[in-house]
Amino acid sequence: MPEDETVADPVFDATRAITIRATPQLIWPWLVQMGFGRAGFYGYDLIENLGSASGIQSAQTIVPALQHPQIGDLLPLSVAANLKYGPIQPDRCIVWKSLDVPSDGVFIWELVPIDANHTRLISRIRWNYEHSPSGLALGIFTEFTDHVAVRKILEGVRDRAEGRPPESLFAQALEIASLLLAVLNLLVALLFIAFWQRWGWAWLIALGAGLLLELVLYGTIPPAIRAVLPWLYLLGMAVVGVKFGRSRFSRHFIRW
Repeated sequence: MPEDETVADPVFDATRAITIRATPQLIWPWLVQMGFGRAGFYGYDLIENLGSASGIQSAQTIVPALQHPQIGDLLPLSVAANLKYGPIQPDRCIVWKSLDVPSDGVFIWELVPIDANHTRLISRIRWNYEHSPSGLALGIFTEFTDHVAVRKILEGVRDRAEGRPPESLFAQALEIASLLLAVLNLLVALLFIAFWQRWGWAWLIALGAGLLLELVLYGTIPPAIRAVLPWLYLLGMAVVGVKFGRSRFSRHFIRW
């Protein structure tokens, strides 16, 4: 892809894509206006646009004033981080680069036509983490969240280009809550393994929690069911803990 050579040996290298029922010319205006304080990122607005001067919700229309960035212009990524624009090829490719010289990271967005009515939007991130506590912390955070965040951004671009109404902030909040609760379920299940004397059951509960997290992350189940399942599983673990209250873990769990 364009600018791959900018980071020849990246620590983090991820390529993701989505098929959109639209031409590159229809998708490009949505793509080029993205950015913190600009049109947003069309993903998890409650997290990605927090503190943005343009508001918490990503743009639902094309903004003419944001259609003509130039190479070298700053691109805010968050309240605390900035990138800059690299090469821009209208209706084909736009690149975001780190501010370092030479750049140690690139975000590449490329539009590849499939046929007259479909386009493949490809996202590639190639990055080397800073060798500082904050840089390493950011790297670890990226490793665990990028596959969720970028997928949501790609879906946000797709929905706008195809004319679908953007997801409401309330629906986003439910999805974020279900993700966090599914992670909490897995952590609680690991405590069962650590403290419960019934190891067979403990491992089975942990396996179920892991599968639930997988389902919430990648499943195509309706949002309402996705929001309820983690609560039901947590309730089930609490019932199991109370029922077998003689174990060391259950005593700690009930006391807590």
